[in-house]
Amino acid sequence: MRKSKDTTVKNEEIKVREVRVIGKEGEQLGVMETKKALQLAYQDGLDLVLVAPNSNPPVAKIMDFGKYKYEKEKREKEAKKKQKKQILKEMKFRLRIDEHDFNTKVRRIRSFLEEGNKVRVVVMFLGRDIMFTDKGKEILNKVVQNVEDIAEVTRAPKMAGRDMDMILSPKKQ
Repeated sequence: MRKSKDTTVKNEEIKVREVRVIGKEGEQLGVMETKKALQLAYQDGLDLVLVAPNSNPPVAKIMDFGKYKYEKEKREKEAKKKQKKQILKEMKFRLRIDEHDFNTKVRRIRSFLEEGNKVRVVVMFLGRDIMFTDKGKEILNKVVQNVEDIAEVTRAPKMAGRDMDMILSPKKQ
């Protein structure tokens, strides 16, 4: 059985003596004892839900809690659908890369950027290649030149261990 992570306080769980009550239609009913507010809610077959527990006095609303919870979950689900996650893709290069291989990787980087993803471009230095970090920087600059129409450099080239990397992100329209 799954436990609910909902922290809304309702009905007998309300421990304060007095609450400011809002009716089922949104009208102000004033400040009254919690017991009296509960009786009003039960008369209509509804729940008393604490909506602003930190105010003075706390604010409680008479509503159908099941319907409230359902609508809240529905709104959260809808908001989650509209979010677009940006994924960080990665493309690795070596110093001795052929022109064709380079172009293929650049085309792949372009497609990642067009999909709206960020791309981490890495030049790996193997063995004695570490002595030629300037060549690695040249490769990264060449990549930037090939995608500058659709991308911008988010993080400039920098060394991280035996790799040199930078991050490209799509330009905003």
